[in-house]
Amino acid sequence: MNKKENAHKAFPLLKSQEITQLKKSLIYLKMKELQNICIQLNIPKQGKKLLLIDSIIQYLETGTIKKNPVIPKVSYAQKNKIYPLDPNTLIVKGAYKNDLKTRNFFKQLIGNHFHFTAFGIDWINQRWLEGNPPTYQEFATMWQATYNKQKEAKFDPKQEWAYINFVQNFIIHNPTATKKSILTSWKKEQKKHVTIVESILNNI
Repeated sequence: MNKKENAHKAFPLLKSQEITQLKKSLIYLKMKELQNICIQLNIPKQGKKLLLIDSIIQYLETGTIKKNPVIPKVSYAQKNKIYPLDPNTLIVKGAYKNDLKTRNFFKQLIGNHFHFTAFGIDWINQRWLEGNPPTYQEFATMWQATYNKQKEAKFDPKQEWAYINFVQNFIIHNPTATKKSILTSWKKEQKKHVTIVESILNNI
């Protein structure tokens, strides 16, 4: 599909049920596969996985191109400024690291049960996008509160955590599953959704 062809298309390009299925299946695709779809649709292929999926869906529904969110300057580390590991230090892009030193520091603030998590990374990125970088203490407070919620009630991972969701459901139905069998089943599931996506996009 080229840009000239796109210009004469009537949007939405797919039926509502196809869009709904596409939203469910795209999350299983690898980044390279999503980027290839973006290239085919002549839309930007830069950005994280969820952004690419949102961009694909928005284009197919409206014909408009989603702009990449920009992290404001205030959320970036200042040149030549030192950001020590301290409760009151701001977590800023360019200085913050998910390394052993940082993990050990968070264990001091939170406890030995601390570990890096997807929800923690998501939270920091959102604060950066809002131009409101958090302190290490703010992160620690958020992390502990979320950890407590997970212990008190069943915690449903975000849709974009497709692998986590799949593994959890697979283990529930296959409690004796090995790592190898889980990985094999995951790859089959990915392949199934790739086929679904290709079939739907062929209708354009």
